[in-house]
Amino acid sequence: MPKSAPTVTFKETSKAEHSAGELFTSEAVKFITELHQIFEPRRQQLLAERQVRAEQLRRGATIDFPEETEVTRLRPWKVAPPPPDLNDRRVEITGPVDAKMLINALNSGAKVFMADLEDATSPTWDNIVSGQLNLQKAVRRTLDFHAEGKSYTLKAELATLVVRPRGWHLKEKHVAIDGLPVSGSLLDFGLYFFHNAKELIARGSGPYFYLPKLESRHEARLWNDVFNLSQDYLGIPRGSIRATVLLETITAAFEMDEILYELREHASGLNAGRWDYLFSMIKKFSHRSDILFPDRSGLTMTVPYMRAYTNLLVEVCHKRGAHAIGGMSAFIPSRRDPKVNAIAMEKVREDKQREASQGFDGTWVAHPDLVPVARAVFDKVLGDHPHQKHKRPPTDVNSAMLWPRTIEGAGITREGLRNNLHVALVYISSWLQGLGAVAIHNLMEDAATAEIARAELWHWVRHRCVMKDGTMITPELFEEEMEAEFKKLQTAGPTPPALSQARRIVRELVLDLEFAEFLTLPTYEILEAP
Repeated sequence: MPKSAPTVTFKETSKAEHSAGELFTSEAVKFITELHQIFEPRRQQLLAERQVRAEQLRRGATIDFPEETEVTRLRPWKVAPPPPDLNDRRVEITGPVDAKMLINALNSGAKVFMADLEDATSPTWDNIVSGQLNLQKAVRRTLDFHAEGKSYTLKAELATLVVRPRGWHLKEKHVAIDGLPVSGSLLDFGLYFFHNAKELIARGSGPYFYLPKLESRHEARLWNDVFNLSQDYLGIPRGSIRATVLLETITAAFEMDEILYELREHASGLNAGRWDYLFSMIKKFSHRSDILFPDRSGLTMTVPYMRAYTNLLVEVCHKRGAHAIGGMSAFIPSRRDPKVNAIAMEKVREDKQREASQGFDGTWVAHPDLVPVARAVFDKVLGDHPHQKHKRPPTDVNSAMLWPRTIEGAGITREGLRNNLHVALVYISSWLQGLGAVAIHNLMEDAATAEIARAELWHWVRHRCVMKDGTMITPELFEEEMEAEFKKLQTAGPTPPALSQARRIVRELVLDLEFAEFLTLPTYEILEAP
């Protein structure tokens, strides 16, 4: 008996309904369905394995370099050489996929623009649909934007476009296949690849991706299988896709070689995704009362375990012929306050000098005004060379060096507590209103930095951590401080209903006995709810 055709259903919002029809053609839906049917069972299996591993850590297990893959780490091999437009990546800019941001980022003078469908995008249906359509126009150089008497158009010379789909843990509730919501990863990748891969190749580029939040080589292998099937499906050569992996989880830090090896035909490099990496570290060791995670300002890239992580990343990448891309400095310039602007510029400059001296081949910025700052630093180190893969920093990083530990001299302050509350409340409120990247106190906050804020709050309350002034952080103190911060935000100006929702969400995330895997999972359920 022939198998019945799958049923694909859409739960559309009125705003995006017409545009979705342009995106979800019958051919595109057929491709997405193919990806879902073949790879969704493996995605679910890998997500279940994440939970098993997390439970093992809670029970006292350790993380180490896998014995079974030692041969992969020891024997010589290389990833595929980079295509011409991904060979020089000295400055990369990131941001969401709305039209104005896309145009400004592509025009910024950066070598690469990572269009972010994950941490910098609140996944409202309109944002997902309009973002994909904006990417199509950007590929074809027809994207423009007009508002308040200003016009934005693309220049002749643009940054190379790289797209970050959502992580394996996220779903897309507006699209279901046989009653099951489709993976946000497969949807984001599938739509961009299907509509743009051949066009990009014809223009001398290719379908390039950033892969977020991988926790193991097995998750990299799943992506590699998705790539191979997709290239065969469209009849384009294998290896046309290139992927840079965001090294954002502490478990993945022990499998850098293995992750590159699984993706070797498609791999372009690793990126030191510092904020998600810090969040992952707090999350994986949230049960440990013997590790004190201090104010976020104390979690710098110079602390020993963060230095070990970046040193290892550079060493592994250069050994394998891959690019090592530095992380995001959260500071953003101020065009209104020269003093704040000068401080931000200097902090960014120091951060990029550290990365360049470590051997990184490029770095990230979050604002076009920071492109020249980062560019000057890397130009001085690289000169006419597109990268510095010849540098092999002698690291000898062992597993113990990657484990978090209490940082001498760092601690928790009342200011740090209040700042975490402020960031969590403001960011989640903005996210519920459709904004995924928010400037708060001259820092660019996205889902990753908001995760650090709420994860630290949970850890501090759960273990009754003591602040530098001698005060214990109890649930009662947390409630008092949150109410005070909420009232400050109310008196500062008109507050949207989403702020009250954010207060409820933060309370639940922090006071729940179990640590929620990602704040975006429960929050997504109420996004655009009637």
